[in-house]
Amino acid sequence: MEPSPKDGESAAAAEPGRGGAAPSSGVVVQVREKKGPLRAAIPYMPFPVAVICLFLNTFVPGLGTFVSAFTVLCGARTDLPDRHMCCVFWLNIAAALIQILTAIVMVGWIMSIFWGMDMVILASKYRQAVPKQALLPDTILPAAFAFWFEGAPLHPLC
Repeated sequence: MEPSPKDGESAAAAEPGRGGAAPSSGVVVQVREKKGPLRAAIPYMPFPVAVICLFLNTFVPGLGTFVSAFTVLCGARTDLPDRHMCCVFWLNIAAALIQILTAIVMVGWIMSIFWGMDMVILASKYRQAVPKQALLPDTILPAAFAFWFEGAPLHPLC
């Protein structure tokens, strides 16, 4: 029989499995999201462009995804670094077509809204993770395009 915790100790500290940590044991758990090819093809876009794509996907299913496909050709990066940009472009076009064709039964519309939300989430995560100096080299983009590509990852060929 285990002794009950004393007045100065908490019940959680007495039980390692309930929030208290045992001094000799420790487990590191890492959770990684596995993405399919269509989901991994969503480009990391500038935040304003991602919001516009979400707006378009909300009211015209697939249109924002179709627009986002062209950002891949403009140099936006994706989670598919080993694939050519044309392949990623066609994966985004395929996702847009799936959203348009299945919008009749509401599945595509819901998918389109979630797709737009993923675009905004990726844009905000990327903006927070990368310092501003690494995002917009002055030698590549003229100042006229700085607003649209502020915070956008650039393709290595640019």
